[in-house]
Amino acid sequence: MNHDRRRLLVVALAGSAGLLAMAACSKQTDTTIAPVEIDAATSCDLDGMLLGDYPGPKAQLYYTGDARPHWCCDTVEMFNTLLRPEQARPIRAVFVQDMAKADWERPRGNWFDARTGFYVQGSKRHGSMGPTLASFQQEADARTFVGQYGGKMLRFAEVTPEMVDLSGGALHDKRM
Repeated sequence: MNHDRRRLLVVALAGSAGLLAMAACSKQTDTTIAPVEIDAATSCDLDGMLLGDYPGPKAQLYYTGDARPHWCCDTVEMFNTLLRPEQARPIRAVFVQDMAKADWERPRGNWFDARTGFYVQGSKRHGSMGPTLASFQQEADARTFVGQYGGKMLRFAEVTPEMVDLSGGALHDKRM
């Protein structure tokens, strides 16, 4: 009987070690997510717009358990998705483009972690859906943009749901 007990303990410990190794691997995968680049066929998950055809900053979200990016044709869409009260899916990573480095009319590359960025609301520059939140990796670049195009600089956590309301479109027409 003592021999059976020892065998059970060894099997249990081996199983626990395997589970710990799998957990460590999954955590490692979460920290190594890298943004991918827009191509000619990349479309917005919300409305199907081809991202390469429109100006302004874009975003890509990675949900837990899903390796593919979910594309937003505008940072307003990204914030709207993240700030909706019904948003319950855990987010692994969110990337936006640094508009100090990207071409505004045809932005490519220059991705960074959206949660670390600086955003400009109310500038004269428009994105794919009209007024947008211009995204910047560096505070100095956001301030330069404000000086050139107007607007107000915000940190990620300062953006509120009211600032990114998509209901009714650009004119907030709720008659539909």
